Amino acid sequence: MKKMPLDERDLRSLRVFCAAAQASGFAAAERTLFMSKASISRHINEVEARLGIKLCERGPGGFQLTEGGEVALRVSLQALEALERIKPEVDAVRGVLSGPLVLGVSEHVLTNEGCHVAHALAELSRVAPLVTPTVKVMTTGDLGTALVERRVQIAIRGAYRRLRTFRHYPLFTETHRVFYRPGVAGGIAGDSDTRELPLVYRAHPFVEDALTTHGFRQGPEVSGLEAVATMVATGRCVGLLPEHYVAQLSPRYEFAVLPQSPHYLMPFCAIVEEARPLSRSAEAFLNLLLEAHG
Repeated sequence: MKKMPLDERDLRSLRVFCAAAQASGFAAAERTLFMSKASISRHINEVEARLGIKLCERGPGGFQLTEGGEVALRVSLQALEALERIKPEVDAVRGVLSGPLVLGVSEHVLTNEGCHVAHALAELSRVAPLVTPTVKVMTTGDLGTALVERRVQIAIRGAYRRLRTFRHYPLFTETHRVFYRPGVAGGIAGDSDTRELPLVYRAHPFVEDALTTHGFRQGPEVSGLEAVATMVATGRCVGLLPEHYVAQLSPRYEFAVLPQSPHYLMPFCAIVEEARPLSRSAEAFLNLLLEAHG
């Protein structure tokens, strides 16, 4: 491919490419961009022509970025983010906060009575009405990826380990225990029966510890707390769940803590990327968030 220099007219095509890459395909990007697959393809073809490199494979085998596409996505997101910061930074000179705030939150966090995210967002709306917040609910693992890929500015999730690439601001703590369903779970009558049923498996350090340290045997593999609770509700499995989440399931499902259950404390934090400076609006929200949890 013959390379041609990018200019300001290519910004829209770059945005389309980034949206398609983040959606992992044209079909999902159609709904986000309100564009047809043909239009999305045309924009990406234009970017590829400008850069002189194939950015993605698309066809019956699915959508996948090439090595060059991975680099182009990373740099394009940084460039578009810098562009989006211009007006908010200029507004800040006038003492006005504006611009987008993209917040990532782990599933069911709002059910914890120690969580005051909604209060902080309401206060942000009062003091900075020109800031436009977006809240994205994701699994804990997906939130880490979203931070690295700069799809969220601040992530609120459990921090069972802390990486140097992120800054962590403690907010509250939740307790996890192993639960079962009395009266439905066959035969759990006392301490000697606590390992009779398998432990629902999901990729999480607490689950791994329960299996390796506390003598549980691995049960069906699922993704997300809702799926764990569903399997426990069948009476054929036990599952590791946050206490505050189980309380929300009562009285429809009468879960009980398994005799001799291990318990785990999960500190929840506001997490930001160490190397990425926060926008004025994100910094203001972080301060409000810490104040709400102080």
